[in-house]
Amino acid sequence: MTNQKSKHILIATLLAAIIPTTHAAEKVINIDGSSTVYPITKEVADEFQKIRKVKVNVNISGTGGGFAKFCRGETQIQNASRPILKKEMELCKEAGVQYIELPVAYDALTVVVNKDNGFVKSLSVEDLKKIWRPAAQGKIKNWRQINAAWPNTPLTLYGPGADSGTFDYFTEAIVGKAKQSRTDYTASEDDTVLVQGVSTDKGGLGYFGYAYYEENQDKLMAVPIVGKKDAPAVLPSVESVKDGTYQPLSRPLFIYVNATAAAFKPEIKEFVDFYLYLKSSPKLAKQIKYISLPANEYMAVNKHWKALKPGTGFDGVPEVGVKIDDLLARIK
Repeated sequence: MTNQKSKHILIATLLAAIIPTTHAAEKVINIDGSSTVYPITKEVADEFQKIRKVKVNVNISGTGGGFAKFCRGETQIQNASRPILKKEMELCKEAGVQYIELPVAYDALTVVVNKDNGFVKSLSVEDLKKIWRPAAQGKIKNWRQINAAWPNTPLTLYGPGADSGTFDYFTEAIVGKAKQSRTDYTASEDDTVLVQGVSTDKGGLGYFGYAYYEENQDKLMAVPIVGKKDAPAVLPSVESVKDGTYQPLSRPLFIYVNATAAAFKPEIKEFVDFYLYLKSSPKLAKQIKYISLPANEYMAVNKHWKALKPGTGFDGVPEVGVKIDDLLARIK
């Protein structure tokens, strides 16, 4: 037997150990939701389709838009950059859709300015609240209004739309209540539109997930954030998220799995098994620029998935700074 042939047999054996072999005709898995979680899920889906006759459609309509489809039973898996809300829980309940909540990664909501901005060295939570609260609409229109030492440069804002989980989390963390925000800004569920906006606007400021900043850091500048009064300004990074110093803009990212599909459709269970297995790969983390879970949290999530335990640890209420171990322990 040649070395090449031995290699192919070894790879096939390893894959069989991860996912049982199926002989059914091609099946379809539909996934929608968060643009922030999209790069992770899309990469996993691409790899999964190389080894299984399963078509995996991954689309983007924002976390809110995705939950609407998920709760109607149109998708089997939902990408979410914030937890399910009470109104979405009610929609799912009315439709008889149960769900399994799986944290899959961490994210650092990243505040960015134009690369040529030479005056913003940091922003505090209070600065950001002053900029983004509803009362700022039509009033806070230039940088000098934020800091008297800054130039009288027009302030142009870019951010996610109201269907985005990133929008929900940012407004909760900064303004103090989800969905409370000024509306006179360029809004898009497509983060590449926000990147383009800030990168071509000298007075631009925006926010989105860490992966999109990492991918475009040659065009943008991340702003260090002062989380609490007298605390040091902290840049978003893998390290500052994992050590808990990048607050309050660190958050977990999720997939939600239709519990009935997970229990009765082998392709759904195989895909999520593969997702959790592949997502622990350091190579994938580096490639997609997401912040992987620590080993103990990854093991806890895997155990939770194996139990196929439906429900949410949030009870429909947004929460900043939650730990994944605590979150999973709440689901009874």
